[in-house]
Amino acid sequence: MMTPKRPKWPGITWRPCVRESGPAILGINPWVYDFAAYNLWARPAGLLVCLDMLSKAGARTALMDCMDRTWQDQPWPAAGYTGAGRYPRTVLPRPGILADVPRQYSRYGLPGDRVEKALARLDPPPDLILITSIMTYWYPGIVAAVRMLRRLWPGVPVCLGGVYATLCREHALRLDVDLVISGPLEDEDNWAKVWNLLGSSPPELPRDAGMSLDTSFYTQSGYSVIMGSRGCPFRCSYCSGYRLYPGFRQAEAGLLFEHIRREYMRGIRDFAFYDDALLVNARNLLIPLLDKIISSGMEIRLHTPNALHVRYLDLEVCRLFYRAGLHTIRLGFETGAFGSRPDRKLASDEWSQGMHNLLQAGFEKEQMAAYVLFGLPGQDDAEVLQSIREVRRWGIRPELTQYSPIPGSEMFEEAKNYTWLDLDDPLAHNNSIWPCVPGGFTWEKRNYWSRVAAGA
Repeated sequence: MMTPKRPKWPGITWRPCVRESGPAILGINPWVYDFAAYNLWARPAGLLVCLDMLSKAGARTALMDCMDRTWQDQPWPAAGYTGAGRYPRTVLPRPGILADVPRQYSRYGLPGDRVEKALARLDPPPDLILITSIMTYWYPGIVAAVRMLRRLWPGVPVCLGGVYATLCREHALRLDVDLVISGPLEDEDNWAKVWNLLGSSPPELPRDAGMSLDTSFYTQSGYSVIMGSRGCPFRCSYCSGYRLYPGFRQAEAGLLFEHIRREYMRGIRDFAFYDDALLVNARNLLIPLLDKIISSGMEIRLHTPNALHVRYLDLEVCRLFYRAGLHTIRLGFETGAFGSRPDRKLASDEWSQGMHNLLQAGFEKEQMAAYVLFGLPGQDDAEVLQSIREVRRWGIRPELTQYSPIPGSEMFEEAKNYTWLDLDDPLAHNNSIWPCVPGGFTWEKRNYWSRVAAGA
């Protein structure tokens, strides 16, 4: 079955719902303002979860994703065959706190004027607007989106949620929005606040609230996303995931498989897992899901951009992954200093066994890469070099993952002692500027580490 063509501009319409008189709620995924951005099967998963819940509760919904091509005549850099690729960008002046960073600052995504004109034709106007936030240092995109929305619909309430809204709540409260919600929408208090903003009592939460995404807004896409779990059972010192979603919750394998099957029938063949802990309790979710994919005969490509926990890669899981179509393998190596890791997710023998199992299952080394943490507070070059050498010893590619100081994490307070920036400003959290590396980002240092990672 062929995927439908993208709509002609403007082509943004309201989705039908179970209640004809339901409120009209518009979701906005704003532009990215950054020094670099690349589309690794990106979707605003949290916002898609919210729109799914609201639709099932009786709302009409629409989505404007400023990071998606959306219209068939919109120029866009060509994507690779798996759907990943570059975004169009508009060069902008660097913000004051980043004025001395020797990199080009840009807005990534759709042209602002085209987005505004398309939204202006949305009929009827929305009753409520939900804006999502992802990286804390992308908040200038939210500011630009809110200004646009206030021009279009001055009296329509705007609600901000997501990562930035949760981790930098006090900063987010300074923006021109009517409500900032921290944490997931399925939290009963947050659910009530959103409906109260509409002047309504909150309806009952849908049965699968928080575990189902509405990806049908993307009428033509080379890829889709799978979210089998929320939260993470680990408490790594550099991460604040437990603040974004307290606890750990997994979906039913049947629910995920039906999502994949529907997307497959629309012509989609590439699927990216969005889980932070995909392999945890594999017998409850992942193994039954992979069994269903294999039994269905669907030929798909699976991708794991969020990294797999290597300690859980036993031979059975690796063989099922291989048969189900795992194509892009990203591993959470983090650091080869196993005795002094900033987490407790991996030991030396577990790393070796996991690699053996992947290779024995039939995967090629070219399919794999391992994330190596770089730029941690107080980290010395020898540790990074040790990690790169250990990864390359297995013949796979190390990918340096630049550290970002994340509010609420255990390491955030330590980071303040190693940076020249004021971390109270979310712009200073940007990993592209190497905030905790002495002297920050320079092209000379960047080229050196690129050569080291490549084995040159």
